[in-house]
Order: sequence, then structure tokens, then C-alpha cells
Amino acid sequence: MTAISLKSLVVPAALAAVLGFSPAPCLAQSAEDLRMTVGKSIVIDYPSDIRQISTSNPDIIDASPVTTREILMHGKGLGSATMVVWSKAGERMFYNVTVELNLDPLRRLLHDTFPNEQLIAASSRDSISLNGTVSSKDVGDRALALAGNFGKTVVNNLQLTPAGVERQILLRVKFAELDRIREQQFGVNLMGMPGLTNIGTTTQAFSPPTLSGVQGAGPSPTSNQLSITQALNIFALNTKLNLGAFIKALQQESVLQILAEPNLVTSNGREANFLVGGEFPVPVLQGGANSGAVTVQFREFGIRLTFTPLITVNNTIKLYIKQEVSTTDFTNAVQINGFTIPALSTRRAETNVELSEGQSFVVAGLVDNREQESFAKIPVLGSLPIFGQLFKTRDEKKSRTELVMLVTPEITMPLNASDSQPQPYFPKDFLVRLDPKDIPKETVAKTQKASPKKK
Repeated sequence: MTAISLKSLVVPAALAAVLGFSPAPCLAQSAEDLRMTVGKSIVIDYPSDIRQISTSNPDIIDASPVTTREILMHGKGLGSATMVVWSKAGERMFYNVTVELNLDPLRRLLHDTFPNEQLIAASSRDSISLNGTVSSKDVGDRALALAGNFGKTVVNNLQLTPAGVERQILLRVKFAELDRIREQQFGVNLMGMPGLTNIGTTTQAFSPPTLSGVQGAGPSPTSNQLSITQALNIFALNTKLNLGAFIKALQQESVLQILAEPNLVTSNGREANFLVGGEFPVPVLQGGANSGAVTVQFREFGIRLTFTPLITVNNTIKLYIKQEVSTTDFTNAVQINGFTIPALSTRRAETNVELSEGQSFVVAGLVDNREQESFAKIPVLGSLPIFGQLFKTRDEKKSRTELVMLVTPEITMPLNASDSQPQPYFPKDFLVRLDPKDIPKETVAKTQKASPKKK
């Protein structure tokens, strides 16, 4: 409870009669303004003995004399009311009392929750008004949610602090991809033409040769014409015996190294992505009114990097990174109406890391090992010892792909208008204005001879 001491400002009626003043019926009377919170009590010290107390709305305030010069007042409900106090000497005093919500718990809660924000809470009856400035919309929404538990209606008068120059994140990425392919092939095709009959052996792994264009007739043709469709690597033919052999023995090794160094810049909390690769067409069958029509859509493949950076209060950088490596796979391709649609071989990884500015981390383990081996032979003949190798075909292919990614984030600030603008680096000065003294005399003489003289 609070004790308040006030002096009477009312002139006694008897003194007014002696001085010859007549009271005016419509004269405005002065009053004291009091503000209190609902559920609390205060004590008013009156300057003289109290004779009577009256309130305009007992549901809002409850006043009763405790002693002859003390008044106890309780705030019962929200709103405004008037209290009139009469003294035994005939004096009277008016009090305009406003009972408001108790916002002290809300103010403490807002201060503890948002210590760096300027939030001011005010009330009018059962409504709460939030005033001040906040650093972000998220802070304002959370403050409104907290204030909603203290009143029926919350009025949002919050304003966002003018945003300054936002820091940006530069991501330096290095992709290193190494492909190793090793392939071995071995196969034999035999052919012969005893008499005028073509014979041959093949395992169907490689296209067999063909004979065509036999000239002449009878048991002894005068000349023969031989057409070879595929001689493979080694070809031997005995014209006397009309017997030939085609041997394919290949060993191939290849190394492919790809290095990409993209630099990506994005704002704090915004997503950025990077793609090195291409697109391949995919036919799509339409329905509805265009039923039966085929349209072409393109699908992306290659090296893709997507990241979302966030600068923390500790001046570190949180990164959500999603990297993907996809290649076309014609081994598992699908053929539809003459179209060959390749499959996609994909390696994908997602991670969340937090590191300081300038630190780097490596994403490795994106390894793809593949081994393919095909073997074919002619029954019975391929099982013979030693000579059976002539009736067998073998094709081996091994591939290994490794991908390593090195990521280094940096915090950057945009340039101001007064800052010097960066320029591309040139080993020598570009488009330098020549001084006439630097021009060779021979060049000047040739130019003067070539130019026509003015008359």
C-alpha cells in the first residue's frame, strides 16, 4: 500500500459567505488525478477529519476510512472512477482515479527476454500497447506473443531498427576430381573359305568379318574378292588355304583430372548454389488435349554445391552444405520409341559445420569404384586346352572416380561509394595513351607521307 499526503484546495463555504462571494452553480471544480493498478491498494492521508466518502463506480474502486484522516482505496476493476471526500468542516475534495493493468511482470519479462531491445509496455483498460524499436521482425513477434498473456488485446506499435550494411559471406571452393579408367579386351574371330563355302567362328563379343563378292563360277573360280568389315587389331590371311584369323587385344588406361575453383558471395542467411556440368534432353509424353505429343525437358547433371551461411553472435560462421556429383550412365539407359534416355549416377552428401573466418574444411569420401567384366566362349571348342583360348572373348573395365572438396568461408563487407573500385589485373598497362615524344620518327614520317596535303 502507498500513503499519499494532500492539502485541501477547497475554500470553506462559511468563509465565502463572510467575504460576500456567492457560489456559481456551473463552476468547474478542481480534482486530483490518481493512477493505480488493479489488485493493489493505497492509503491517502487527508488533511482534516473525514465525514463522508462517495465513489462513482464501486466495481472499479473501493474506498473506506481507516481512521479520521486516512482513506484506504482498493483497485477492483479496470477503468476510471471519481471519489469525493467531505470533511467535518464542510470541505470536499475530488479524486479522478484510473485503475490500470499491472504491467510490472510484463516489463520485467520483456527486459529479461530481450535485454538489448527498447520495449515500452503501456495499458488502457484491458488493452496493452507495445512501443519502441526492435532489431528484427522475429523479435517483435515474440514480444507480442509474450504480451498476449497479460491482456485481451495487444496493439503493435513496434518499429524495426533501420538496417545497416549487412555483412556478406564469401565462400572459396575448390573441387578436385580424378578419374582413372583401365580397360582390357581380348578376342579372336576365325574365318575360312574352303571351296566356295564361307565358314567362321565368333563369340558375338565383337562384330565378325564377312566375305562377299566372289567372282567366277565352277569348281575353280578365276578370282575371289574378299571384303573385311572389321579387322580388329591383328589380321592374318593365307590365300592358299583360304583361312584367316582376326585378333583383338587392347589395353587402355586413361586419367582425367578436373579442377574447379568457384567463388560464391551471398548475404547472411541467404542460400547460394553452384553447378558445373550440363543438361541432357529427356522426352516427355503429354496427356490431355495434346495426348500422344512428345516434348523435351532437360535434366541437370554435374557437380552441384548448395550452401546457406549464418553468422553467429560469436562471430563464427555456421554452414549448411549440400554437395552432389551426378554423371550420365548409359549402361542403365532406357530406350523408348527410339530415344535413349541415360540414367544418372549420383553421389550426394549433406552436412552442417561451424568454423571461424578463414578456416577450411575438406569434404572427401565421394569415391566411385566400378568393375565390369564380360566373358564369352564357344561351347566345346572354348574348353579345349591351349587352343581353347582362340574361341574365348574377355572384356574387363575398371574405373575409379575420386572427388575432394575444400571449402573456406570469409566474411566480407560491401564497398562504399567513396571506396576505390577493384580493377582486373593486367601484366602490362592496358590502352595506355601514347605521348608524341614516344612515337618513333619513322612512323611519323610514313604517316605524313600517306596523308594527302591540303591545298
